[in-house]
Amino acid sequence: MAFYFSEPSHTFGEYLLVPGYSSAECIPANVSLRTPLVKFRKGREECPLTMNIPLTSAIMQSVSGEKMAIALAREGGISFIYGSQTVEEEAAMVARVKSYKAGFVTSDSNIGPDATLSDILELKERTGHSTVAVTSDGTATGELVGIVTSRDYRVSRMSPETKVRDFMTKFEDLVTAPHTTTLKEANDIIWDHKLNSLPLIDENRRLRYFVFRKDYDSHKENQSELLDAQKRYIVGAGINTRDYEERVPALLEAGVDVLCIDSSEGFSEWQSRTIQWIRQKYGDTVKVGAGNVVDRDGFLFLARAGADFVKIGIGGGSICITREQKGIGRGQATAVIEVAKARDEYFQETGIYVPICSDGGIVHDYHMTLALAMGADFLMLGRYFSRFDESPTAKVLVAGSYMKEYWGEGSNRARNWQRYDLGGDKKLSFEEGVDSYVPYAGSLKDNVGVSLAKVRSTMCNCGVLSIPELQEKAKITLVSATSIVEGGSHDVLLKDKAAAR
Repeated sequence: MAFYFSEPSHTFGEYLLVPGYSSAECIPANVSLRTPLVKFRKGREECPLTMNIPLTSAIMQSVSGEKMAIALAREGGISFIYGSQTVEEEAAMVARVKSYKAGFVTSDSNIGPDATLSDILELKERTGHSTVAVTSDGTATGELVGIVTSRDYRVSRMSPETKVRDFMTKFEDLVTAPHTTTLKEANDIIWDHKLNSLPLIDENRRLRYFVFRKDYDSHKENQSELLDAQKRYIVGAGINTRDYEERVPALLEAGVDVLCIDSSEGFSEWQSRTIQWIRQKYGDTVKVGAGNVVDRDGFLFLARAGADFVKIGIGGGSICITREQKGIGRGQATAVIEVAKARDEYFQETGIYVPICSDGGIVHDYHMTLALAMGADFLMLGRYFSRFDESPTAKVLVAGSYMKEYWGEGSNRARNWQRYDLGGDKKLSFEEGVDSYVPYAGSLKDNVGVSLAKVRSTMCNCGVLSIPELQEKAKITLVSATSIVEGGSHDVLLKDKAAAR
């Protein structure tokens, strides 16, 4: 006879946190969001890889590229570069993140000298950048021949067909520096010459980087950035259970810090084989997470197989239709609660603490705090990060509003059959994800700052100053459908709606 769970599964939206006693020490500035990423002997050793904020970006084409990885590491989290691309392409992305020099920006607004003012205006509209590098071939690494800023032209007094070479600031009038210049030296040059930007060039006058005055303060603000021993940004990468013997060595050569098996369902022999191969070849030096699972048995299987962390969640993502298509999954809150109990049992049994990651089901910012309170050590977010400037997708105008494209790895657009592979044909037999839009939200830094401010504030309401303390002391209540309605604005006429009448 089939096994029946006695209780229905629940989502985060069905729970609320009940306030606890808050002492005078419970202020947001005192809250620590540091959290372990990989397994360790808790109480006997330090975790070898921790994050300063409990956020990772999903292993998705529409979410985690190199720009996302740099931006999130700068805030203290980790991106997992998507694996649904060639080994060479993924390794190159990882290498670019590891070689990125904070403060040194590769130009993404470039034009040739024979272009026109009209082209400049179109480029500015597309990128939002007012500083445009003029290179001999119009590429980011061509020979620098000049720069165009908004001070170099007046639209009302110039023909749209005016050539860039006729109004740009020519190379001989620019202040430049060698590409070997340090960030401190570059900033000193900027301040000494009252510049807004400083181009760094190589011995052949080819453009390598820009350093911008406006970035100076932001670099000083990034106290939580996540760096390795060589002061490089930490980055993760997704792998699958098919080509890992080729993909893993290439990613390690590129400098990846942590891997994660990207799969819709992790309770499988394929994942244990992948972990076993990594352990036999590299021992415990290579950190690899696994998943996804939704119950105690799935967690224990992957923990015993040697996973460094375990991801929780099937069918809870905003673009995931696995539950609709196959009837497989579980409410995310219930899954996190059960797996957290299993993690604690495993720790009591072995002395090894295996962090768990809640992947999916986050709709509102307060769901982040609930997931952490229920036992998640960190979160993996797709839709949340897909809305930002740093995601790899296009920003498009839809019905008068700016949107970002967002699609699932199980959609026909992604065609990531490896993620849903059960040892069959190399194809997607049916879709388990949709192709969609999400509202454009601006920069990652601004949005993450607001979201984590809410998390810190809520933790103070609960009377705690760290994630482990939250998991120990949180009081959580299941709420009725009526009380969910009560939690929003009700029985009033909102001013914006009244004005529209």
